[in-house]
Amino acid sequence: MQVHLKIQRFNPETDKEPWWSEHDIEAEPADRVLDALNQVKWFQDGALTYRRSCAHGICGSDALRINGRNRLACKVLIKDVGKKITVQPLMGLPIVKDLVVNMEGFFAKYRSVKPYLINDEPEPERERLQSVEDRARFDDTTKCILCAACTTSCPSFWAANGEYIGPAAIVQSHRFMFDSRDHGDQERISIMSDEMGVWRCRTAFNCVEACPRGIDITKAIAEVKMAALRGKIE
Repeated sequence: MQVHLKIQRFNPETDKEPWWSEHDIEAEPADRVLDALNQVKWFQDGALTYRRSCAHGICGSDALRINGRNRLACKVLIKDVGKKITVQPLMGLPIVKDLVVNMEGFFAKYRSVKPYLINDEPEPERERLQSVEDRARFDDTTKCILCAACTTSCPSFWAANGEYIGPAAIVQSHRFMFDSRDHGDQERISIMSDEMGVWRCRTAFNCVEACPRGIDITKAIAEVKMAALRGKIE
């Protein structure tokens, strides 16, 4: 099938404003948008710049705005988006070049929630055991691949000029706050209660729609809010 790609471009070294390049390619219906971008780069315009790595929906590096929605280019099939495809970089993050955005601010927020196990007890002889029920409590939020699709689809993130901690960081905080082996919930509750913390969420559900891993992000955010209200994990 003939596919028409319209790609937002921007090179800060030569361009004053973003512009559009347009490309016609041959594609199979089961090809992915990433395959289409590869065709353009390999055979039409080698200067086109975008991120990609595993190409299997695990690394999260090729999150883009495809036909107006945040998606992973490696998971979206051509047949599901049609013969006219518009590709843009994620919104709310500085553009480095073309479809590549600067993720430093995003990862700084991720690091700020202390995304690691906090436990000052003496190390046990074997691993710290956990019941199936306790593991299930935070299972959903272990699926996050830090692609930034949720955070960059969030109106609160846009309105706060990127200062809001964002749903991805809250999801990562949830993953450890509700881990029965972790003792850092008070530290994270303090972080989440900040002016740009969890209370900036307005439950727009954009994050849930954007998440390529199907995480129920608004549920996780609601549980973090409840923990912040109570001042503890129950």
